[in-house]
Amino acid sequence: MSEISISNRLDRAVDERLDHVLGPAGAEITLVEYGSYACPYCRAANERIAEVRDRLGDRMRYVFRHRPLRDNDLALRAAQLVEHASTPEQFWDAHVLLMTRSETLTEEDLAAVEARLVETVPPDARAEIEEKAQARVAQDIQSSHASGVMITPTFFINGRRYDGAWDESSFADAMVGRLGHRIQAAALDFGNWAPSAGVLLLLATLLAVGLTNTPLGGPFQAFWQTYVGVRFGDAAFNMSLLHWVNDALLTIFFLVVGLEIKREFTVGHLASLRYAALPIAAAIGGMVAPAAIYAAILPSGPWAHGWGIPMATDTAFAIALIVMMGARVPVELRIFLTAAAIVDDIGAIVVVALFYSGDLQLMYLLGALIVMAGLAGLNRMRVYSVAPYALLGILLWACVHAAGLHATLAGVLLALFIPTRPPANLMALTTQANTILAAEARRSREVLQHGPSIPALRSLDAIHDRLESPADRLLRHAGARSSYIVLPLFALANAGVAMSLSVIGGHETLMLAIVAGLVVGKPLGIVAASALAVGLGLAVKPAGYSWRQLAGAGALAGIGFTMSLFIAGQAFPDAGDFSAAKIAVFAASILSALVGVAILWNARAPAGAE
Repeated sequence: MSEISISNRLDRAVDERLDHVLGPAGAEITLVEYGSYACPYCRAANERIAEVRDRLGDRMRYVFRHRPLRDNDLALRAAQLVEHASTPEQFWDAHVLLMTRSETLTEEDLAAVEARLVETVPPDARAEIEEKAQARVAQDIQSSHASGVMITPTFFINGRRYDGAWDESSFADAMVGRLGHRIQAAALDFGNWAPSAGVLLLLATLLAVGLTNTPLGGPFQAFWQTYVGVRFGDAAFNMSLLHWVNDALLTIFFLVVGLEIKREFTVGHLASLRYAALPIAAAIGGMVAPAAIYAAILPSGPWAHGWGIPMATDTAFAIALIVMMGARVPVELRIFLTAAAIVDDIGAIVVVALFYSGDLQLMYLLGALIVMAGLAGLNRMRVYSVAPYALLGILLWACVHAAGLHATLAGVLLALFIPTRPPANLMALTTQANTILAAEARRSREVLQHGPSIPALRSLDAIHDRLESPADRLLRHAGARSSYIVLPLFALANAGVAMSLSVIGGHETLMLAIVAGLVVGKPLGIVAASALAVGLGLAVKPAGYSWRQLAGAGALAGIGFTMSLFIAGQAFPDAGDFSAAKIAVFAASILSALVGVAILWNARAPAGAE
């Protein structure tokens, strides 16, 4: 989970006094471009902008802001030079000249513009105008940073960054607000909102509980018991929809968790022992204490096997609450809780593997080991394509499922073998890609040449496969699916419980053990283990947050939900026991959220902390 959010909104509104504007002030569509005169892609997009202006007329207002290419003196000088224009007409004449006079920006282009602008200015006024020009360009550059601009050109339509294609049709569709583009933009806005995954999970939970407690409850539960499968001749493989969600679809969630764990221990916050010691100690305490409290309340009997339920932390809900509290929670504390939750996930995975799996089938277990050897071979040969890992991952899932282990563990095992580190020589790959693109751009105006050649496209595909590690690529794609599809479906399939006293009756001790483990055991274990690790000199607490704030994060860790429900489903095959456990998990998660927010709401960082 990234801690850095890149803005996709314009940092300041268009101002006719500060910006270079074409079109009426009251236009319904405003297109802002951050560009550079030395950028070949800005030159290519310039013609598309002209086409869109022809199509939309006075409905559109176009604004150009400077973002000269970094470490390019010619680009910076060109941007400052056009700012010598004394009228808007002079600016746009110089702008078009620099964009179109030659294929690439040259000293001759600057000389031609200088002859039109600078030489007509009295010598005694040139120093003042030059100073204002430099300030104007610097202001635009600062604005580009605040707007999250990473490349040129970058476009903003009505204040929102446009990441689509630059052809005239795509531009126009985005600017006139076609239905498809509006839906896509709304989805991206929701996805970029940090608490969105937790909110979606909550909505799915409320929907499941609501449906279960209406006359639709019976058909709703029956739907999840519908069997679906595949048939190969006389052989067939069938599972209920509930098991497809819990055993197959949830594997994607475990794959993402495994990838996050591996990334954190190789290139992330847990790669350094100095930074990893405190969250590791906290996570261990946050697992041991809840399990111990549960075992103390239920030392024996049919429910004793559920001690793993209060060990888990639901990262989506906890992080969503922390983000919604904004500046009240230091970034360092968010990093601490995220790292502790990742270590907590490791513990939950180990617990499921060792204590909540069925009888082992050695032949299928051997098959799983052979598949893992194949995955290790792919990793050792530095295969960066995702497809071979995916194919062996499906085979691994089948072997793990047939072996008697919980099939979702295949996701974690697969993650262990997927390369995490980026290529060693990123600069060489970038240079190669730029060379291919430049060569294809030079050929774009040739007769009987429609676009990039097939060999060039294949080369770019190969470079793309190497620019990003398979782990990062999977996290980018599977991570969103896990947060916005898999977990809400899991909640929808598993969170439904009939809220009645008959469910609670006879299960009071079980529910007490779960609630006490999550609400009391989690913060107690996290704070106690953290204090012990710091006291023994094994870890250092960052100065960015206080012990009270750490206790608040510990309370939020008591939101068990996803993994707690998952383990409860494995621990209690009896429907009544499982229903009571679900109510206890809900109650404990709500209490933990309230306690955590109450502690953090008015907590203050230590004096001197930034």
